[in-house]
Amino acid sequence: MSKIRMKVRFDYQGKTRQGRLFGGKSGDQVAEELRQHKVSLIRNVPIQGIYIEDIDMSQEVYTVLDEVTGKMTSFAPVTITFRADSLEDAAKFTMKEEFRTIEVLEPEELTLSRLDTERLLLKICEEMLNYRSYLERKLDNWR
Repeated sequence: MSKIRMKVRFDYQGKTRQGRLFGGKSGDQVAEELRQHKVSLIRNVPIQGIYIEDIDMSQEVYTVLDEVTGKMTSFAPVTITFRADSLEDAAKFTMKEEFRTIEVLEPEELTLSRLDTERLLLKICEEMLNYRSYLERKLDNWR
């Protein structure tokens, strides 16, 4: 299977931090700083099977009402164009809490063999279990 070219969008959530004496950072500021931090990691830390072509941080930070907490939450979007050696590598790269959209740019059509399908489903299952474990740890620390 040849390399797959994709464009993915991640939206990094900024949670307002309260300062001790003179206020804290707004949700917009936290989201922007988190986006810059995550993008610098993506640029500087190699990821097996993933080749970053372009990172677009030009989109504005936006704010929406969080249905769970009832508070306004800010998000800083980033669009990343990349090539992946395989669908498993692409799945591992994109399966994050911040994942929002994906567009396959190349090839126009993908044909999966039985083995490719098995590997892809196994990788998705692995990532789902990792994410579940992450959420459980997060929930345990929240209590």
